[in-house]
Amino acid sequence: MMHNKWDLGEAVRVTRNVRNDGTYPGEETGALLIRRGSVGNVVDVGTFLQDQIIYSVHFLDAGRIVGCREEELLGADEPWVPSAYEFRQKVRAAKTLASKGETLVEVGAIGEILKVVRDAPGGVVYHVHFDSLPGRPVMVSEAALTSLLPQQACRDD
Repeated sequence: MMHNKWDLGEAVRVTRNVRNDGTYPGEETGALLIRRGSVGNVVDVGTFLQDQIIYSVHFLDAGRIVGCREEELLGADEPWVPSAYEFRQKVRAAKTLASKGETLVEVGAIGEILKVVRDAPGGVVYHVHFDSLPGRPVMVSEAALTSLLPQQACRDD
C-alpha cells in the first residue's frame, strides 16, 4: 500500500523543470510549465499505474495546476540548493576531466546530466554521461561544465 508524503494544502517545491508532456492543454509539447525551485500547494493526490503517487500542485504565481511525482517534490521548508543544470540537460566539458592521471574527458566533450546532487560537500555536482566515455558516468562539479548552448544555463532563484 502506498502512503502519500504530503497532504492537501501542504506547500511543496518542485525539484526539476516541469515541461508539457502533451497532456497540458493550450501549450506546445515540451513547453516549460513550471521552473524548478517553484513553490505550490497540493490540491489533489492520486495514483498513476497503481504504483506512483501523483500530486496535483497549484503553482499560484504561474496560475497553473500540474501533476508531479513524489520524487520531483520537496517540502517547501526543506533546504533548496539552486543548480545551473538539471536532469537530462545536455552540457559540454569546460575543462579536461581526469582521474588518477588518466584523462577521461577532453574540453568540449558533450555529455548529458544523469543526476543532480545538491547536498555534496563544496556545492552542487552532477553525474554526467559523456558521449566520449560510453557506459562510464563521471561526477563533475558545476564549474567544470558549460551549457551546450549559451542560453541553456540558468541558475534557479
